[in-house]
Amino acid sequence: MSQIPEYQPPRVWTWDQPSGGRFANINRPVSGPTHERELPVGKHPLQLYSQGTPNGVKVTIMLEELLAQGHAQAEYDAWLIRIGEGDQFGSGFVDVNPNSKIPALVDRSGPAPVRVFESGAILTYLAEKFGVFLPTAPAARAECLSWLFWQVGSTPYLGGGFGHFYAYAPVKIEYAINRFAMEVKRQLDVLDKRLADHAFVAGDTYTIADMAIWPWYGGLLLHQVYGAEEFLSTRDYRHALCWAQAIGERPAVQRGRMVNRLSGDSAQQLRERHDASDFDTRTQDKIA
Repeated sequence: MSQIPEYQPPRVWTWDQPSGGRFANINRPVSGPTHERELPVGKHPLQLYSQGTPNGVKVTIMLEELLAQGHAQAEYDAWLIRIGEGDQFGSGFVDVNPNSKIPALVDRSGPAPVRVFESGAILTYLAEKFGVFLPTAPAARAECLSWLFWQVGSTPYLGGGFGHFYAYAPVKIEYAINRFAMEVKRQLDVLDKRLADHAFVAGDTYTIADMAIWPWYGGLLLHQVYGAEEFLSTRDYRHALCWAQAIGERPAVQRGRMVNRLSGDSAQQLRERHDASDFDTRTQDKIA
């Protein structure tokens, strides 16, 4: 292992210098708004404030799948929150999500607006609201929620752990990359073994567990995140890869992955979505 200067942590850590790296301008040790900014409100019952990161994609996939099933009340406006520019610290966004993370949802279909934040909570809320993608039988429901929370608990090792140190950290630290790469490969092995005997993560039915897990682990298996295709070979995860490819071919998933997206092929970016027609090429080009 390569040598790096030894770092002695202070007994009391204080924020006295920028952290450096890609996200230095938005990292801070306090919460709350940094500026006044009201959130826009569109014409649909559901108002989504997000960016097309894996956590944001979970929810746009869910909304597009609901619409594909004919749930007209799932129509939504998807407003772009540019997290790299600190939009999540605007006063209006903080009112919806005091944790200042995307995605955040406001349901205006009832007598009073309902805010929902944290992607797993949004998926559960929508599944219960529309009565789909979350089994009702106790054992099947428990299995689905267990895998949903597996994703919520496991993915920080993939994103904030491996992804950060491999792709974004200003200094490459061998120990950190090895530590988190090992854990991510273990998680992929968990997923692969589960999918060896099941068509979908929670069983034989497509659920919010698949929608939550696919943008992260499917994205890794399909070489869509972190540019780590050589470092994290998919050859040992053939069952999970087959699942990832099948989910990725769903039209609603393909649409959901476009919404609020700021990276990759410009033809696959729909910065904001306010109507189903926004997916038409001419409208998409105008928005982008």
